[in-house]
Amino acid sequence: MKPKISLKARLAYDDVAKGLADAGVVQGSMFGMPCLKIEKKMLGGLYGDAMTFKLPPEPREEALALTGAEHFDPGMGRPMKEWVVIPLEHSESWPKYAELALEFVSK
Repeated sequence: MKPKISLKARLAYDDVAKGLADAGVVQGSMFGMPCLKIEKKMLGGLYGDAMTFKLPPEPREEALALTGAEHFDPGMGRPMKEWVVIPLEHSESWPKYAELALEFVSK
């Protein structure tokens, strides 16, 4: 079952999406959650009151050091190694990680 999304998380996610729109990032859906894509490649998504990001090694380790952050498991019992879930309490860092994810998936 998907976690519920609060209004605060949705608004923070929408701000991230708006900030990336000029770069060609569009909103979509994947794993049953709202997500951000560039050329059909997913770079991030909203999972409950957290955002997920596909990150390269160094930014991934930095993100995992944040309180409550963890590898993303979309409910299949197997975490995705390049994906990190960053809780709403760190939403001020979401734009930074979204930019890093965009760079990573655009290579």
